[in-house]
Amino acid sequence: MYLIVGLGNPEPEYSNTRHNMGFDVINKISESSNIKVSKSKFDALYGMGEINNKKVILLKPQTYMNLSGESIIKFKKFYKISNKNIIVIYDDIDLKIGDIRLKPKGSSGTHNGMRSVIENLKTEDFIRVRVGIGTPKHKEDIINYVIGAIPKREKEVLEQSTKKAAQSVIEILENGIDVAMNKFN
Repeated sequence: MYLIVGLGNPEPEYSNTRHNMGFDVINKISESSNIKVSKSKFDALYGMGEINNKKVILLKPQTYMNLSGESIIKFKKFYKISNKNIIVIYDDIDLKIGDIRLKPKGSSGTHNGMRSVIENLKTEDFIRVRVGIGTPKHKEDIINYVIGAIPKREKEVLEQSTKKAAQSVIEILENGIDVAMNKFN
């Protein structure tokens, strides 16, 4: 079984922000695989189903971003999911807007949600799909940048990158992380 997690903020006012790229990717996977993410457990919305004959849980933690790992660890333990079968999707200010990067492991960087995931899982060994949102002009403006409204000129680029990220997750399930990295990085 795979646990596919999108990081985001559950409050409606954050639904169209750069910080919700993880949720947006989960929504695209949900639509394409016909897995409804509507059940609630362990402070998260989730849906269960199959993609390419693999059992999956699509997960959107409903905690604050910096507590995302708390619901992930509960799902991991309850469903006895191996770390190598956990895929976490999130926004990344260190990547150019529109780019995506897949990695089999790594640090949290500046992302508080990922810091929580690593702390709760007690490892950096799980797959990540990073969706580039670009960097604000002024570093001190990071919070407003990630949770502020997305300008119209960026929406289409981010829409394409979330589609690509969703396709990359399907590729990971089908052919593994190495093949997916060669195709999408």
